[in-house]
Amino acid sequence: MSDVRTEQAVSAAATAARGSTGPGKVFLVGAGPGDAKLITVRGMEALEQADVILYDRLANPRLLDYARDDAERIYVGKMPDRHTLTQEEINVLLVEKALEGKTVVRLKGGDPCVFGRVGEEAEALAAHGIPFEIVPGITAGIAVPAYAGIPVTHRDVNATVAFVTGHERPDKETSSINWAKLATAVDTLVFYMGVGNLPFIVEQLLAHGRAPDTPVAVIRWGTLPEQETVTGTLATIVERVRAAGLKPPAITVVGDVVRLREKLAWYEKKPLFGKRVLVTRARAQASDLSRLIAELGGEPVEFPVIRLVPPRNPAPLDAALDRLGDFDWVIFTSTNGVAFFFRRLRERGIDIRTMARARVAAVGPKTAEALEEKGMRVELLPQRFDGDALAEALAGKVKAGDRVLLPRADIARKALPEALRALGAEVTEADTYDNVIDARGADEVAALLREGRIHVVTFTSSSTVRNFVEALKDHDVPALLDGVTVACIGPVTAKTAEALGLRVDAVAEEATIEGLVRAIGGGAR
Repeated sequence: MSDVRTEQAVSAAATAARGSTGPGKVFLVGAGPGDAKLITVRGMEALEQADVILYDRLANPRLLDYARDDAERIYVGKMPDRHTLTQEEINVLLVEKALEGKTVVRLKGGDPCVFGRVGEEAEALAAHGIPFEIVPGITAGIAVPAYAGIPVTHRDVNATVAFVTGHERPDKETSSINWAKLATAVDTLVFYMGVGNLPFIVEQLLAHGRAPDTPVAVIRWGTLPEQETVTGTLATIVERVRAAGLKPPAITVVGDVVRLREKLAWYEKKPLFGKRVLVTRARAQASDLSRLIAELGGEPVEFPVIRLVPPRNPAPLDAALDRLGDFDWVIFTSTNGVAFFFRRLRERGIDIRTMARARVAAVGPKTAEALEEKGMRVELLPQRFDGDALAEALAGKVKAGDRVLLPRADIARKALPEALRALGAEVTEADTYDNVIDARGADEVAALLREGRIHVVTFTSSSTVRNFVEALKDHDVPALLDGVTVACIGPVTAKTAEALGLRVDAVAEEATIEGLVRAIGGGAR
């Protein structure tokens, strides 16, 4: 797009914006090198307040989860051989959106000031009086080698480091890189996006005096599960990269610091390295599982197919709470049941001391922990953490005539209340929350599965399985899961998955989040 056309487009936007309260603000944000957790706090804050987000292919799509549901998302990604939008078109779009009075985030991979063309975008904004803020990011030239076990500086190895573009503007007739000085003057050279030009880079370094036995590492998709590192020397690296089939994006490191990788590689040694794991738990619960997966080197992708809401008909629960002092047992089968039970108590203004005579049981340690945080003492906890084991444990405790309250989900299994009634107990079932399907993001998840970018799918309850299948009903679910490890938190969940036609590859020996992670390979570090 010519400068004249650029100005015409901006003028049209300015005309359309007349009468507004003034221009909005643009945040030029560095997304970091790939791992979504490496976004800065300021960058995350900008995403949370954005009306519009322009993002490219090197920005982790998970970062868009920080945005408001109503934020406009515009992909402006660039591939090595083609552009979705030209840089000039991106500049115009930034100006147009800001002149509409909107808060705009331009989300760029790495650090926007390091080969990120942020200067051109900032100049366009400044020319039209649009306020902007540059939010630095963690640059790939430092972070990617670090994740490969290569610190770009080490006081016993090098004193200098240079960051160099691996591909200059394609229309340049001559290189602006002074190879004669660069080749030997700097101890460590870090080339951005240089895979396609690797033979030329190596040729120039060798021609200008760099030793053929200089160590080299090429790192693709650094900080992500797809991270792949090829090492060699200037004499061998081109052939090794070609043999490995390494494609962009990648960082190339030249220098003796590469030798440190043999001792310092840490990320690739984590037990879940290389695995992208789909988490289907409700959003409020997903964080614990996601955190553990990330700690063990995997990348969690949250697809919360469950949304938990107060019961459509709270009358049965309210009736049970009104006679809370009559029950001999109150039995909780999930942390969700605990949360919604106590929420309703607060809403009704009921004193928890009214259930002082009741004995309390929990299905597992997390549920027991949630109760203990509320000041409740759990008297019964089965050795195996599922509903069947809970029924077995209660068999020796519950007596005929005991009044039992079961606060749980609207879709809970009937095995437990039936077992208690068989003991002669008077059982009151009260829905404390409803489990509804959440299919948002289903097409994106289907695409990730189809492309082989999801390696493990986890199910933490029968409802997550049913809702997952329902959310993807427009797709061939068994085909999508071909080659994907399917892991279930326990045998009941596994039976549900198999009944719905899914192949189950792993079942946790202990029905806990930690047990599930062990089942997918997340053993001791």
